[in-house]
Amino acid sequence: MPPWSLVIISGLTAAGSPTAILPELQLHTGHSIMVKRQNISSGSKFEEAYGYSRAVKVGDTLYISGTIGMDYTAGEVPKEPAAQVRQIIKNFEPALEAAGAKLSDIVQITTYVTAPEIFQEVGPELGKIFGDIRPTNAALVVAFPVPDVVVEIAAVAVIGCE
Repeated sequence: MPPWSLVIISGLTAAGSPTAILPELQLHTGHSIMVKRQNISSGSKFEEAYGYSRAVKVGDTLYISGTIGMDYTAGEVPKEPAAQVRQIIKNFEPALEAAGAKLSDIVQITTYVTAPEIFQEVGPELGKIFGDIRPTNAALVVAFPVPDVVVEIAAVAVIGCE
């Protein structure tokens, strides 16, 4: 690999224009950069049947699939939304551990609820869990195919971030 890299930044902003063309970043090293991908499975039969992974690690980034608050050992979903959130975080733990990540590495979550009022219970629970971590969060209202599930959360973690 050559001992140099060339970074070209170009962009254009029209004066008085309400929109701007964002800069385009090009990195030239003369070589392709390969990033390793690791699929992480929970062992669920649905992962293979529906063609997804519980989580995927790419480089130092971990993408965790939408996760429900099912207690898989007991085979039940807690009734209360806040309890479902706590179980979801427990369900994240094996994927985080397999990737070498921690809860504090989570930088983004997407929260899906069945009704706006459900988020009134879910939001404060997320505040307790994530405290000073404070990942970004988008909350969406959706319908779920699993009875009693009122919340699902997907997450993105950057391993080792501070």
